[in-house]
Amino acid sequence: MSITATTLRPVSDTGLEVTALGLGSAPLGGLYGDVPRTEALAVIEAAWDRGLRYFDTAPMYGLTRSEHLMGHVLREKSEGFTLSTKVGRLMTTARAGRDLPPPPKKNRLDPGFANALPFREVFDYSYDAIMRSYDDSQQRLGLTRLDLLFVHDIGSLTHGEAQPRHWEALTKGGGFRALQELKAAGDIRGFGLGVNEWQVIRDALEETDLDCCLLAGRYSLLDRDAEDTFLPLAQARGVALMLGGVFNSGILAAPKGARQMFNYAEAPAAIVARADALRSVCDDHGVSLGAAALRFPLRHPAVTSVVIGAKSPDQLHQNVDWFGTDLPDSLWSDLDAALANAPAA
Repeated sequence: MSITATTLRPVSDTGLEVTALGLGSAPLGGLYGDVPRTEALAVIEAAWDRGLRYFDTAPMYGLTRSEHLMGHVLREKSEGFTLSTKVGRLMTTARAGRDLPPPPKKNRLDPGFANALPFREVFDYSYDAIMRSYDDSQQRLGLTRLDLLFVHDIGSLTHGEAQPRHWEALTKGGGFRALQELKAAGDIRGFGLGVNEWQVIRDALEETDLDCCLLAGRYSLLDRDAEDTFLPLAQARGVALMLGGVFNSGILAAPKGARQMFNYAEAPAAIVARADALRSVCDDHGVSLGAAALRFPLRHPAVTSVVIGAKSPDQLHQNVDWFGTDLPDSLWSDLDAALANAPAA
């Protein structure tokens, strides 16, 4: 059966469904540049008008700005949507306490947000923090119903040498227990991880059952890191995967000659060369590289939905149109061959 952007797909055994194409909101929080409020709200409305019914946000995006924007639109809609947000970062003000730990060090996965609200993040994956984060997100969104919670950015890529401490808070400190209790009480329908590294999802499956996970950037046309080991594991364990970062921070959607971003930073020359090789194949087939990048993840049965971001209604419409492009079967083998012959990353 052909999959369209609005095709509803089950989220493991939670009873929830998400559209094959979902809207993420990091760009609406100011990732890589400010999006004015009216434009951000128009993006969410455009997604709704095009039939998208899965929406993802997080306290981190714009330091709570994204949740406010998303809630402003969705609380005026019907019940016919699925919403996920994230836990692991509590938001506070600089004056809230002089005994706070120093602000987290910036890393390449956290490039900052333009026009963010005046808060700072404190990483905390403990029982009390998960419960407080859940309550805080309800208030910012103005919604009493949160469908899915993702543990945000737990992993060594974000935390480095601090990862063992945060992992202990999530496991022995009751973070997972909080999520289990919220699900058992019916406050949420499911939970998982929202991360940029699949290895930590594998580790989490040794601690608890996960319903779904949002994995960014690790299974795309350009980055197949999760393909051979993790995707079969997720499928075997019944973990529904939402795939974010399918453009790998933009390099698979930007026209040739434009700024080339990869994994939240300037793309190295070898990555640019590999993307150019993929683009050349798509040109030969008369299709857009962006369309191929959007449709590629859903060719694997472990993937439930692709989550995209947009900074304007025009970008949103372009993504939905790309998703609906008819792609020839021969395209995929030609893309694989182009990667095999391209310079190693």
